[in-house]
Amino acid sequence: MAGSNHTSVTEFLLVGLTDRPELQMPLFVLFLIIYLVTMVGNVCMILLIQINTTLHTPMYFFLCNLALCDICYSTVLSPKMLINFFLESKSSSFIGCVFQSFFFAIYITTEGFLLAIMAYDRYTAIVNPLLYTAIMIPKICIQLVLASYLGGLVNSLTHTVGLLRLNFCGPNVVNHFFCDIPPLLKLSCSDSHTNELLLLTFSGVIATITLIIIVISYVQIVIAILRIGSVKGRYKTFSTCTSHLTAVILFYGSLSFSYIQPSSQYSLEQEKVSAVVYTLVVPMLNPLIYSLRNKDVKEALKRSIKWKNCHH
Repeated sequence: MAGSNHTSVTEFLLVGLTDRPELQMPLFVLFLIIYLVTMVGNVCMILLIQINTTLHTPMYFFLCNLALCDICYSTVLSPKMLINFFLESKSSSFIGCVFQSFFFAIYITTEGFLLAIMAYDRYTAIVNPLLYTAIMIPKICIQLVLASYLGGLVNSLTHTVGLLRLNFCGPNVVNHFFCDIPPLLKLSCSDSHTNELLLLTFSGVIATITLIIIVISYVQIVIAILRIGSVKGRYKTFSTCTSHLTAVILFYGSLSFSYIQPSSQYSLEQEKVSAVVYTLVVPMLNPLIYSLRNKDVKEALKRSIKWKNCHH
């Protein structure tokens, strides 16, 4: 925390999504609905996986952790944002802002790693089905998930420690709806070039590694599917991947606009729009995508509903 003795900023003022008063209530209602759907959808997904033994497989173990991640990073942002719709001064303490960016970075990074692991899981199941149970044993699955969280923690700590070493002597207005690292770096009166370079490097390396794993996995999956003789067989095999592929496109598509670009081309307004998608919309859509496009989940849900009706 070198340099923190010279920090005069004790709080940050968040601009939010809009400064137009007539839009505050409609946006509050919209994002409250999004947050509630996110929480209910992901909690139900976790419970459904836990109570249905047919879903006790590596694929759904990873999905369970993905749902937990969505709950966590959505909760890091949404409640504070919802409260701010009613406040004239959308302030956040310096430490509060740092903690929000710290926990957000952990979960958003972990989600990226989990999506890559899920791609590898699909690759193993389709390309090496006979070896699948030998490769994806419970111990390995747990280690992969723990490694994802560790990767998220290391990435977050790197940027948070770098942030705490900077001086903030004003201005203190954050042109965003939450305390994200890029807009905070813009407010520092220290030289934040190293921080920006670290952010771009870490984000680029993590995104590149995870995307390479995803792309290679799907190239091998497509090759394996094309070898299947019947069209019905191809469709059935590929249908096990569509949910994950949709989630990957949504997550990386929106995230790339925020972090995987040079600071000279960085636009805070563009960041706000893409941030709404990957911080609020994607966590809401993930359980819907996996429940509507996944046959196993739909069947498990039907069984759970029938069981509940039989016991009433």
